[in-house]
Amino acid sequence: MASSIESDAALRASLLSCLGALDPSIAQTLDDRVLELFLLRTAEMRRKRARAVQARARRMRLYLRRRRRLVLSTVAAVLSLVNSFKYKEVWAKDRPVEGGDFWQVAQRFSDEEWKSKFRVTRATFNYLLELLESTISRKKTRFRTPIDARRRLAMALWWYGQGEEYRHVADKFGVGNTTVCIILRQVTTAIVNKLFKKCVSWPVGETLDSVVSGFKQRGYPQCAGAIGATHVPIMGPRDNPMDYCNSRGWYSVILQAVVDHNLNFTHVYAGWPGSSSNATVLSSSDLFLKAEDQHQGALFPQEKSIVLDGVEIPVHLIGDASFPLKPWLLTGFSSSSSSQHDLSPEQRRFTFSLNAARSVVASAFSRLKGRWGCLQKRNDIEVGAMHGTVSALCVLHNVCEQVGDEFLPEWSEDMDTGHTGGFIQPDVVPCEAEVYGGADMIRNAMTYNFIDIQEHPTTINGFTFTYED
Repeated sequence: MASSIESDAALRASLLSCLGALDPSIAQTLDDRVLELFLLRTAEMRRKRARAVQARARRMRLYLRRRRRLVLSTVAAVLSLVNSFKYKEVWAKDRPVEGGDFWQVAQRFSDEEWKSKFRVTRATFNYLLELLESTISRKKTRFRTPIDARRRLAMALWWYGQGEEYRHVADKFGVGNTTVCIILRQVTTAIVNKLFKKCVSWPVGETLDSVVSGFKQRGYPQCAGAIGATHVPIMGPRDNPMDYCNSRGWYSVILQAVVDHNLNFTHVYAGWPGSSSNATVLSSSDLFLKAEDQHQGALFPQEKSIVLDGVEIPVHLIGDASFPLKPWLLTGFSSSSSSQHDLSPEQRRFTFSLNAARSVVASAFSRLKGRWGCLQKRNDIEVGAMHGTVSALCVLHNVCEQVGDEFLPEWSEDMDTGHTGGFIQPDVVPCEAEVYGGADMIRNAMTYNFIDIQEHPTTINGFTFTYED
């Protein structure tokens, strides 16, 4: 009490001295009520300051308590997680396998059974595994052992060849449906990224000479490939489904390919909607852009051309009536019933020879779909992934053809001409594009000098020879 009185006296004295310094007359007239009011305001300010200090202290204590609780709960969660890693014994669901462990049984397959099931010989399988193992393998961790590369490749080849649903493949190999989907995408991507450029290559140099010679022996000269297209069935997509509905009424994407004399694909362009014409697909492909950008519309070196009757005949591709007539792409003359009698004997001979040489396209497509049965069925693959899947299967087709992995006749027993797995291919719609004079002159020069061109000497690997019937 005494200290409070002394404090009030001190405040009063301080106030009077300050006011006296400003104006001595104020201090003389100031009464006790004004001084008392001043003291009350000062006391109130002191109490507010004290309450603010106490509130700040409470907030600090609450913050420290919450932070301590958070730290303790975090430590407990980490310890619980570490303990679960340490003591959890099962990371994958044990799935029953139909008919026993198929993969273990497959290891004891005879060579004939292995090829029948996986569509390639053991030698080809091991060759593919050697090329892809580093890409499709997954690292072993402390938590689980990944599926080995050999089993991954086997699952992919099984699905490619049989075209079964994911759940059936999952049951056979003892994995989940999602695992099958993921592995298929990984293997497909690895095949395209690592092997496509190596196995599907445009003929150049000595390879080009060999291809031209091969077609010449098939009865058609100056040819470096036959171009064709086929429809691959798909499930109707959600977005713009009618774009993918072809003239036969089923959903498809189009595979356009160039095939050499040995039934190898030298160019692949896949994934275009099934309602498009072959001419439309060609005009959108990189092959068309490459040809049209070249000097005088040539796909192959000009020095490979020959000149007859003042017309330069370049090495070119051949196609059916659904493709446009170009200097680098020749087609036969119309063989419709209304105009067949108008064709000259030379035109009929040229068209027959061209169609006979072009049969390599149908043979290649037949082998591709016969070996890889997934191309004969509607699959649950997204439309955007079909390009990669079809391209990967074309790579595997080339690998099999190049290593001599024989195509079994029973694979195509149920595939009639123009049919693939029950899906009838759309009819050929003749291209109505305007024919430029240069292309027509080249075809006429080929037509009326066909025998002379056939007898024209060909040089391969430094050796010159002449083809004889």
